[in-house]
Amino acid sequence: MKKTLIIGSTVVDVIIHINHLPVSQEDIHISSWRMSLGGCAYNASHAMNLFHASYLLCSPIGEGPYGQFIKDEFKKQGLPTPILISDQENGFCLCAVESHGERTFMSYHGVEYTFNKAWLDGMDLSSVDSVYICGLEIEEKTGDAIIEFLEEHPQFTVYFAPGPRIHQIKPERLSRLFKRRCILHLNDEEALSYSSKSSILESAQYLYHLTNAPVIITLGKEGAYFFDGQQSMTIKGYPSQVTDTIGAGDSHIGAIMACRQQGDSWHDAISKANRLSSEVVQISGACLSQEQFDTIIF
Repeated sequence: MKKTLIIGSTVVDVIIHINHLPVSQEDIHISSWRMSLGGCAYNASHAMNLFHASYLLCSPIGEGPYGQFIKDEFKKQGLPTPILISDQENGFCLCAVESHGERTFMSYHGVEYTFNKAWLDGMDLSSVDSVYICGLEIEEKTGDAIIEFLEEHPQFTVYFAPGPRIHQIKPERLSRLFKRRCILHLNDEEALSYSSKSSILESAQYLYHLTNAPVIITLGKEGAYFFDGQQSMTIKGYPSQVTDTIGAGDSHIGAIMACRQQGDSWHDAISKANRLSSEVVQISGACLSQEQFDTIIF
């Protein structure tokens, strides 16, 4: 079975629970806090791992307290440490979770958002048939290097989750990615905002016109919408009691990649992804344990 190459960040999520986001000069209390592994690439790889799908993780890990935390957590989980960078620090993401479960991210970027094609030299790319990338890495100064790598390997299917900072990515970089016929994965707010359309259908059609590849738009509790130029369908969601939404989108795309790799149709893959993300929002943090995952009925 072929593998998915996952390029991107592993960070430490510092999760704080607050009643509401503070305004300037306000003094509020944190009800609880904790640290956990996060980052779009790690979260997506974790979802694939839950499904026992095959992947390679290209994620640089730096120095400092956050880098050490990541190394320790990878060791606890029995995972190979991806790429060790000894002369730069690792950043972190402050995740502020309000009482209604919505999260706001404030990130300090370190080496984890950078990329060097030389990091792939030791990986068996002949075993790879698809690649995952996130918008944060494309936005950074080494984003061109990721795009060049994808252009050099036209045989790979590309999954691209641009995220809420899609407007900060240089238009010429997006244009090059769209020409690679990348499969877009966005939420409804991101799709509507970027396309300047008034409906999900119009947004999906607009995005498909840019990429000529499938478009997946998540709709929260309503599920997800899929459009590939021929099929157009809404795959229902699952009811959930939201604790926080950290990692829900990452888990969703990770599940889709895993299920597609294992032969599922688009409908079934997205349905399973909807089910997984409905469970992820019910826990604190981005990742279910294998024990929690094994109780899910798909």
